[in-house]
Amino acid sequence: MVALTSAEQAMLQGDDGKAVQKAMELLVRYADALGAERFVETNNVAGVPGSSPPWVKDYYAADGGDYRAVFCRFDLDADEVFDVPRMNAFSCHLQGGMDPQLWREQGMDDAAHDNFVSDEGEVAGHGIQILKTCTPYLAGNVPVMGEHCAWMESSAVVFANSVIGARTNCEGRESTSAAMLAKRIPDWGFHRDEYRKGHHAVEVQVPVDSIYEWGMLGYYVGDAVEDTIPVITGEISDPSLIRHKHFGAAAASSGGVEMYHMVGITPEAPSVEAAFGGAPRGERFVYDQAARARIYETLNSVGSCEDVDYVMLGCPHYSIEQIAQAAAMIDGRKVHENSALWIFTSRAVKATADANGYTDILRKAGAMLMTDTCSAISQAIPKGTQVAALDSAKQVHYLPAMMGIEGWYGTTQECIDAACTGKWKGRLQ
Repeated sequence: MVALTSAEQAMLQGDDGKAVQKAMELLVRYADALGAERFVETNNVAGVPGSSPPWVKDYYAADGGDYRAVFCRFDLDADEVFDVPRMNAFSCHLQGGMDPQLWREQGMDDAAHDNFVSDEGEVAGHGIQILKTCTPYLAGNVPVMGEHCAWMESSAVVFANSVIGARTNCEGRESTSAAMLAKRIPDWGFHRDEYRKGHHAVEVQVPVDSIYEWGMLGYYVGDAVEDTIPVITGEISDPSLIRHKHFGAAAASSGGVEMYHMVGITPEAPSVEAAFGGAPRGERFVYDQAARARIYETLNSVGSCEDVDYVMLGCPHYSIEQIAQAAAMIDGRKVHENSALWIFTSRAVKATADANGYTDILRKAGAMLMTDTCSAISQAIPKGTQVAALDSAKQVHYLPAMMGIEGWYGTTQECIDAACTGKWKGRLQ
């Protein structure tokens, strides 16, 4: 069983109130299930506490059918409903279900919007930061190397572990909600030094030097190593935040990768030996021209019709650099009458895009810059969509399967061109 400090024992006994007590009860069960011997303290938690669609509130109608009922009964798995105080840890809310201004364009109704507004008021009232993004590190929450976090969202987790060197497992709604109150998470998995060493080697034998290429490599790596830790060497160049963002999201989608090492690039891999914690072990995978071609065909296997109804950019949420690039690509052009272009980002990044005029450029072209969500999270696509084009390996993995549509994967330029012509002309470059 997990060993508790005196402070943790006091929380479990109810000294800090009912909500903290129930949070600790959940975390103790969680730690015992994992086999964790202790907790680590965290002051950086990212989840979706208490927010829910109306049908979840309806399920808890007998308990009040409100934010409090959902947080107590669903998030904390408690057998009673009680007052929920402000959170004790620095806490952030990840993606929501709709854009706060363009919700009608997304096909949402008044009831869904009213529920969204109500939940957001509760979130803010409980001291939780309204980031509403899958990229909290682009919206003000940037942990430091070695910091213990409790984060949801697979693409954010792999970025935090790999690129920053912070420490978090891919947590769930329940554990993050509890951690917001107790400031604790089990000392297990990626919180521990020994768990962060590489398992398999990946040698890259073709140039990987663009977002497009980093996305395909990520998809290959996840498919190869599944949910283990790859140590990657070879022809990888021009590392940047947005390239890591797309690589990690793709690897987490195709295989469940929560951490990777790129030798000489990521902070815990100054050498192959450091990344593995000794001599290389496990299997050796080679990403060559044949593997690259196979991955491209896999990503485009759900596309056949070249008439593109919808182009979605912003998975994970676009950075200001990507929005600027998209605006430059479409400036002076128009989205085709038979197509639509939606770009997703966080509220924080959109404010910068607004100030720089990028939002206006996109609007004049017939595109929309949206926040808080994406088409996969909200399951919102333009009415009548049958074929989508995407510059995200993660999104082409999920959206066609979720929405029963065709999907194409390509460069951002190919996607912008498809939005403006209504035709897909992408090819393996």
